[in-house]
Amino acid sequence: MRLTILGGGGFRVPLVYGALLGDHAAGRVTHVTLYDEDPARLGAMARVLADQAAASGVADAPAVTAARDLDEALRGADFVFSAIRVGGLEGRAADERIALAEGVLGQETVGAGGIAYGLRTVPVAREIARRVARTAPEAWVINFTNPAGLVTEAMAEELGDRVIGICDSPVGLGRRLARLLGARPEEAWIDYVGLNHLGWVRGLRIAGRDELPRLLADTGALESFEEGRLFGAEWLRSLGAIPNEYLHYYYFNRDTVRAYAEAKQTRGAFLRDQQRGFYAEAGRADQAPGAALAAWDRTRAEREATYMAENREAAGTGERDASDLESGGYEKVALALMRAIARDERATLILNVRNRGVLSELDARAVIEVPCLVDANGAHPVAVDPLPLHAVGLVTSVKAVERAVLAAAASGSRADAVKAFALHPLVDSVGVARRLVDGYAAEHPGLAHLR
Repeated sequence: MRLTILGGGGFRVPLVYGALLGDHAAGRVTHVTLYDEDPARLGAMARVLADQAAASGVADAPAVTAARDLDEALRGADFVFSAIRVGGLEGRAADERIALAEGVLGQETVGAGGIAYGLRTVPVAREIARRVARTAPEAWVINFTNPAGLVTEAMAEELGDRVIGICDSPVGLGRRLARLLGARPEEAWIDYVGLNHLGWVRGLRIAGRDELPRLLADTGALESFEEGRLFGAEWLRSLGAIPNEYLHYYYFNRDTVRAYAEAKQTRGAFLRDQQRGFYAEAGRADQAPGAALAAWDRTRAEREATYMAENREAAGTGERDASDLESGGYEKVALALMRAIARDERATLILNVRNRGVLSELDARAVIEVPCLVDANGAHPVAVDPLPLHAVGLVTSVKAVERAVLAAAASGSRADAVKAFALHPLVDSVGVARRLVDGYAAEHPGLAHLR
């Protein structure tokens, strides 16, 4: 099989390639094409992957080639993995800074920052989807580009059910809960439902028994893992569920905005500076074998250790535990998804797919994040119980925002863009929404038409 990675110079590409190196089954990926508009990043990442292949000892490691033309990269692909970042980390840092100046959250996928990122990304994602449909109509697209649910819904306008979104947050949460309850993650059924970065675990069935009530009754157990420490046992028991970590931005909004405002630098600025150093080091042609991979390993360890540091600061939870530093596993989800489709190896995965009536509060084309049964015909969402009212409010409000972003990206209308910002639960004024649109339009060339 042939895999094309869009955003092939991106920092997480070695996670995907590492998973491919460990796949020895028949019908595996034999060729990887990297596509990226930044030749320096592409060159650095090619060195890291070469080091990975050499260190793995795999004799028939997937071949890696680089392409600078998008159609060339797509031609002949069986799977297309989309992990682009429109505006780069400089754009993310600006998204955070402009929002914080208005006293609202500027996180990459949540609130004002997520809307700005979506407005930049949706037009590009739509064009990629059109190119895939024309150049590689039989390919399956796996989307990890953030905001993942919104971007997947935009691409589905052209690709229908042949685009599937993935995220590592539900995977990581389910894995931690299963292990805490003494089960292997693959043995547990996770009753998870919501939108990307806006979902809840409402049950965890092990050997046919829902063990979540037992966990919710145990304060010590609840506060022994990442999400439990973030939200606190009392609030989790009030909800009767375990929220995705990103709901901390909603439930403790003032606390997180204050922590972000008081931080030495925003997350985007930290990653921008960190990765600037990494790509400069990994891209040097005079390095010894293995040096590029070693630089990537060091950088990734620091990146994981500082993930959501401001939220932990707001919650007073301290440093991340060693058990929480393990990668969320999106590369494993991507590999399992490709296997299930290509080999008809049925799997159950939490994915971002079209609703198809699973959540009655949303229409059929709305992309939601739920457990899916995957086979050669794609991903099929599993029926779930109705959402509680508090969750209905958040899910429908944020979906309305996503629809406004899609409309604004298509129309180029300032009014549509203001509507997207003003409707978000974490933006508290139409006046603030208007100033945010002006600020982002002044900062990002691709949004200048909104002024």
